[in-house]
Amino acid sequence: MKILSLIIVLVSLGNFSVLNAQSSALSGIVFDESNKPLSGVNISSDNLGTQTDDTGYYYLEIPANSIVEIKFSYVGFKTTTASFSLKLDELLEFNPVLSTRIQQINTVIISAENQNRIEGIVNLNPETVRKIPGANPGVENLLKILPGVSANNELSTQYAVRGGNYDENLIYINDIEVYRPFLIRSGQQEGLSIVNSDLVRDVSFSAGGFQAKYGDKLSSVLDITYRRPVEFAASADLSLLGVSLSAEGLSINKKFTALVGARYRDNSLLVDAKQTETNYKPRFTDLQSNLIYTFNPKFELAFLGNLAVNRYDYKPFTRQTNFGTLANPIALIIDYEGQESDRYETYFGALTATYKPTENLNLKIISAAYHTKEQEYYDIFAQYALGSPNSNIGGNDTGEVDFTEAIGSQLTHARNNLDALIVNIQHKGQFSKGTNQLDWGLKFAHESIRDRVQEYEIVDSAGFSLRPPLDRIQNQQPYTPFDAPLEAFTTVRAQNDAQINRISAFVQYSKRLELNTTKAWYNLGLRSQVWNVSGTNLTSNTQHVISPRAQFSLKPNWRADMVFRIASGIYYQPPFYRELRNAQGTVLPNVKAQKSIHFVAAIDWSFKLWERPFKLISEVYYKDLSNVNSYTLENVRIRYKAANDAKAYAYGVDFRLSGEFVPGTDSWISLGILKTEENINNRGYKARPTDQRLKLGVLFQDYVPTIPDLKLYIKMVYQSGLPGGSPSYVDTYDYQTRLPFYFRSDVGFAYSILTRESLKAEKSIIEELNIGIEIFNIFDRQNSITNTFVRDAASQQQYAVPNYLSPRVFNVRLSARF
Repeated sequence: MKILSLIIVLVSLGNFSVLNAQSSALSGIVFDESNKPLSGVNISSDNLGTQTDDTGYYYLEIPANSIVEIKFSYVGFKTTTASFSLKLDELLEFNPVLSTRIQQINTVIISAENQNRIEGIVNLNPETVRKIPGANPGVENLLKILPGVSANNELSTQYAVRGGNYDENLIYINDIEVYRPFLIRSGQQEGLSIVNSDLVRDVSFSAGGFQAKYGDKLSSVLDITYRRPVEFAASADLSLLGVSLSAEGLSINKKFTALVGARYRDNSLLVDAKQTETNYKPRFTDLQSNLIYTFNPKFELAFLGNLAVNRYDYKPFTRQTNFGTLANPIALIIDYEGQESDRYETYFGALTATYKPTENLNLKIISAAYHTKEQEYYDIFAQYALGSPNSNIGGNDTGEVDFTEAIGSQLTHARNNLDALIVNIQHKGQFSKGTNQLDWGLKFAHESIRDRVQEYEIVDSAGFSLRPPLDRIQNQQPYTPFDAPLEAFTTVRAQNDAQINRISAFVQYSKRLELNTTKAWYNLGLRSQVWNVSGTNLTSNTQHVISPRAQFSLKPNWRADMVFRIASGIYYQPPFYRELRNAQGTVLPNVKAQKSIHFVAAIDWSFKLWERPFKLISEVYYKDLSNVNSYTLENVRIRYKAANDAKAYAYGVDFRLSGEFVPGTDSWISLGILKTEENINNRGYKARPTDQRLKLGVLFQDYVPTIPDLKLYIKMVYQSGLPGGSPSYVDTYDYQTRLPFYFRSDVGFAYSILTRESLKAEKSIIEELNIGIEIFNIFDRQNSITNTFVRDAASQQQYAVPNYLSPRVFNVRLSARF
């Protein structure tokens, strides 16, 4: 299929043979002083002119064999002028850096320089992404302190947005949708995010009400753009958790650029600190590349590739968890036998052809393939007992168990294998002229999934094998003989071979305009998808959805710099393979697309405080959901009922205050308030598994004034407890409890041994060298992700035993740039 996709791309490119090799042109990226690309920079010369796009890239044809003066101008920056004399057919790459003006700019005009602001998109600084400490560093580490984004497991890169679940978020890298492994059950198995933060140039995030150009998911969009190298550079990051290396450069003729990153991750430091004594061997590695070849000023070919191999070997020995109260302390003691061996291999490649026949028209063809092979094997036998720990505070034996009572054993078994191949080819186009812009796209995708799931759990208590929890068979021993066949406590057995074909298309139109003295922008879009599910022993089924979406922004001519936004649309999520498979492992092709109607209103206010720039973004939202595919959440694994058996709603308000709390740094405080409920089979509304009522996030950066090379980074998250603190087999309508609140603070101290400024007068291959210390969970809060429910055979009382996440952990980090 990869070869076929490549042939299709090359044949399609045959239509672009009129590449006009007679052109001479300038191209490049315009940066600010912090090396961040600037969008909307005006580039002009006499009657020639253009603007940089959202990635800071520009292209301008100029006359050959003559001296041409080019001006680069941007609101708030000094105008830069340069002269060029190009030969016929010559393409010159020029990457200017604009410096900040001294005078104050009093007004902000709605134009391309603040396009993300009027579209309601949050931009994150890649440098901040790389510096902020976290047990699982990267883009997702920073997303989790945004309002409306919640995650209760620091070892996982998955997140939920405004009441949605982990499967409802789109992720793009260079306009290409990327996927996660299917079988992941807990965060400690994930290893690495698909996004390599060392390669990132731009991070954009939308928490709802996004445009039609983005795909068919219900909750959010994370849009990542990797860098286009302009010179040779390299970086290295080493810590007790792993190694990350990257390199970038370009050919002598500047037509070929290469960006490569390699990572190795080992979470033993975090897992070994938990309460379970284990022999734990994680090996998470990946290799990514972004290669671009520019044939001429109008045509380029790019390749994005990723190879990831995650191995997870886990052999538990013992565990002791103390819980209860000081008046009634309880301890769960477990002795283990057996082990778990998981392996996740993913291969991803995408070829993008970009053709720009005129300054106003941009055409792309993207062909991509994603292949994952996943294995999840485990046999773990646990003998557990409840005991009474010593609660004598200050004693040498505090916390040790004085008395234990054997209560049972458990055997968990799995032989799960999955092989999935997803290939697609798509066309995207954009035409812009003046204040008008038209975007369109067409995509075909084929998904082939071969899956075997085989799991069971056997529970023994006081010598008796317990039957399935929902079994209606009565056991009246010893008065009546019990002759029913023995069965596992829980069991799932299935083997599936499913094929899914999808055709999706979108078109959207946006325009900037003036209403008297008020600046305005609007976007109207329409998206549609047709999909067919078939396979071995499956009845073929075809469905179709249409998704209209709209956004509107106003910038009044006020003294206060404020932008008002509203957005609405009908969003569908056609079922992916995991949503088609019910709790018994059976694939149901007739599962409908989940539907969500978004209503979002926002105020974006930029102002000065302490003579420094600040911004307050306030958003209120409401989502009405129907055809909801209800599910249960076990750590980070989602099990769907595949029945479209519910309707739901979510509403809330998000606030984010960002700015220079310390001069020259970027910090923020975020607050999210949410309520989301679902009504399953008309039984009444109850809290959804992701009903995160309150979320508070803090990002703070500081430095020592007398030692500016010594810096401090703080990331803090508080979240109210999630529902789901109940056994998996109970009726959640009868058993509504919540987990304890989640609170975590990670702190990092970094010292710059060498900096660009200190090396200006010296020749050195090292441009920057930093050393730091990170403290994860500095307050040593015992956060729990789930509860394990055990029953005392003597008293028949059931206990909820918390499964704690990682405690306080210290890490040492060394980073360098070359």
